[in-house]
Amino acid sequence: MKIPKRLQPLVDDGLIDEVISQLMSGKEAAVYVVRCGAEIRCAKVYKEANQRSFKKAVLYQEGRKVRNSRRSRAMEKGSKFGRHEQEQVWQTAEVDALHRLAAAGVRVPVPYCCVDGVLLMELVTDGEGLVAPRLGDVEMSVELALEDHAVVMQYITRMLCAGLVHGDLSEFNVLVDDTGPVIIDLPQAVDAAANNNAQTMLARDVNKITDYYALFAPQLKNTQYAKEIWALYENGELHPEVALTGHFKDSEQAADVDLVLQEIQAAWQEEQDRLLRMSDYEVPV
Repeated sequence: MKIPKRLQPLVDDGLIDEVISQLMSGKEAAVYVVRCGAEIRCAKVYKEANQRSFKKAVLYQEGRKVRNSRRSRAMEKGSKFGRHEQEQVWQTAEVDALHRLAAAGVRVPVPYCCVDGVLLMELVTDGEGLVAPRLGDVEMSVELALEDHAVVMQYITRMLCAGLVHGDLSEFNVLVDDTGPVIIDLPQAVDAAANNNAQTMLARDVNKITDYYALFAPQLKNTQYAKEIWALYENGELHPEVALTGHFKDSEQAADVDLVLQEIQAAWQEEQDRLLRMSDYEVPV
């Protein structure tokens, strides 16, 4: 096929020997099947910010750390340089997440390099060497649905133990090869400790995946994996090999309204005292 413009520099530099076909085009990237020497890999070409249709990207970027203070200030100001740097952070986030999750025991594609907004990585295939299907295209038995659902819940747990939440997990970004599920599409992965939306995103990830597997294993419909996982995380009891049950009982203890009001009053009084102390140091005009 004709070499796409964004892939031409990688062909010129010898990183890609042949562009075989376009695999898919999604909301944040287009993916191509390429040949690199004797290996068949895939090249993920990230779309520019004005071409992406990823909704509310700013929610996912909250809490992402930039070590260089100049870059950080530019990104906050939204200057041309800052927007360029924001794109770099968005594009490299997936590479960082892939390395981090592989080290945590989560099955993800192997990343090779990321050059000029193009990520070269492993092409996940089935036993016949064909591109592995997405979870949403797979039919399965009750037993297999329960087994693979447990695997994905373990992967989500390991992600959280590694400090990450996928943020956009569904049957469309899980591949299934002969050994089971493989998690893909991670440029929007969020820092669980630094992003205020992490709990909501984790719950959405868990519930979307569970709802899909429940089509084949209806007994999953009333499970509470999201609440269970997050409660363990908040209590410092979550670890990569934790045995999940899918059961969770909300606390029935009523909120102590008087105590809450007392804390609010104490905070208000502390602020008044602080302002009074500041006024004591004001220089008379």
